[in-house]
Amino acid sequence: MKIHFQRLSLSSKAMARSSLPLYYFSPRRVSSPSSKSFFFVPATLALISTIFILFYIFTTSTLFTSHHHRHTLYLKQPLGSFPSSPLTQNVPSFSLHTNGFKNGTFDLPKRAPLKAVGGGEDATMSQVTSRPHFGSEGNFVNNLEVFHDGDIFLEDYKEMNRSFKIYVYPVKRNDPFAHALLPVDFEPGGNYASESYFKKALMKSHFITKDPTKADLFFLPFSIARLRHDRRIGTGGIQDFIRDYIFNISQKYPYWNRSGGADHFYVACHSIGRSVMAKAWELKLNAIQIVCSSSYFLSGYIAHKDASLPQVWPRTGDPPNLASSKRNKLAFFAGSINSPVREKLLKFWRNDSEIAAHYGRLKTPYADELLSSKFCLHVKGFEVNTARIADSLYYGCVPIIIANYYDLPFADILNWKSFSIAVVTVDIPSLKQILRGITSDEYLSLQCNVLKVRKHFQWHVPPVDFDAFYMVMYELWLRRSSARINFSLDPK
Repeated sequence: MKIHFQRLSLSSKAMARSSLPLYYFSPRRVSSPSSKSFFFVPATLALISTIFILFYIFTTSTLFTSHHHRHTLYLKQPLGSFPSSPLTQNVPSFSLHTNGFKNGTFDLPKRAPLKAVGGGEDATMSQVTSRPHFGSEGNFVNNLEVFHDGDIFLEDYKEMNRSFKIYVYPVKRNDPFAHALLPVDFEPGGNYASESYFKKALMKSHFITKDPTKADLFFLPFSIARLRHDRRIGTGGIQDFIRDYIFNISQKYPYWNRSGGADHFYVACHSIGRSVMAKAWELKLNAIQIVCSSSYFLSGYIAHKDASLPQVWPRTGDPPNLASSKRNKLAFFAGSINSPVREKLLKFWRNDSEIAAHYGRLKTPYADELLSSKFCLHVKGFEVNTARIADSLYYGCVPIIIANYYDLPFADILNWKSFSIAVVTVDIPSLKQILRGITSDEYLSLQCNVLKVRKHFQWHVPPVDFDAFYMVMYELWLRRSSARINFSLDPK
């Protein structure tokens, strides 16, 4: 503080002296010999200030450079092996079978050389940058670590399991809409199974409390997938149902009114889930939406308030053993052509020998195509979300995400750059160049991380640690504190 005031005093004196020209250039002083000394003082001060500023810029830029270099990463683990931790245990080792780079495959040595990933002027495709995708101007991005901060995640995960509580508005079995408010009594299936899996797991979990005063969040248990198939409601009547449901709980319970719904959440995987709040504006503006259709482009979705639910096709049993999979195709896509982005993909790559882009019915099993491809394309259709990312991870295929404005599932937790590649839609014509530009070491690192994260994109009954259910719960847990800060106050 003393130094600060000295500098301030010096500046004040300099400012005071800057007012002296009126005096020195007066008729009485122009001819005075002391006028020469007047020009020396401010010039000296200006020189000292300039030197100080240059010194400050130099020292701070050196600090930033040193900080950047300390984060240079190296591949320290033998390829195909993983450190033992709760997050990476039970990850199988694997090997890649290749047929040479000429056919779009990678000729991997038995043991790839260790090399720096990031830092230095000579860093090539493995340079770590802050770019969120592989686009027109950028380099390939891979940070190796699948979590933004694994230590913090593990610590918070334990606290979540210990203290997180959710209150569910009660529903009687004889309620006319009990089928849409209570968990399903069968194994969920289909493209939108994630919604049913979550509710089924939540209602039997230790997170549920029957005491609303102990709740961190309140669950709105309506099922969009079930309501849309109810002939009394249908797709067109869901907005009215949600509006009436919110009105009823606001009249019967005090919890919605005290927060305006900000400590409430609902879960929906079908795309119409994002529009159910059209006639309940507080739900739209305040409540937490856990939805599969999680696009920044849509006004109904607000990143960081809302969260992305992974769309996962139900599968039973353990993921396949990848040790014997021969990935002799560069990339694979199959699906209906229901968007301009997919039309563009087919236009450029439909008849390509290395990128297998299909539409309509496949002649070979879908799983075989995923197992035989190095990269699997997630291409935006009618909605930004599909189950293809979870499909890719399940079969050990590196996801290529071609969908702008996508809030990826678990983006608060997982470092997507470490196990996937995002390609902006404008770069579809350069897709092969981008994929073939990824070195064998980089591909191996990506696929190793695919095997680490695929457990987070699976549903289980009952749920298991770190699976999709617990990851969604963690996303909710991250959002509970900001909602409770003001709601502990007297609602009056």
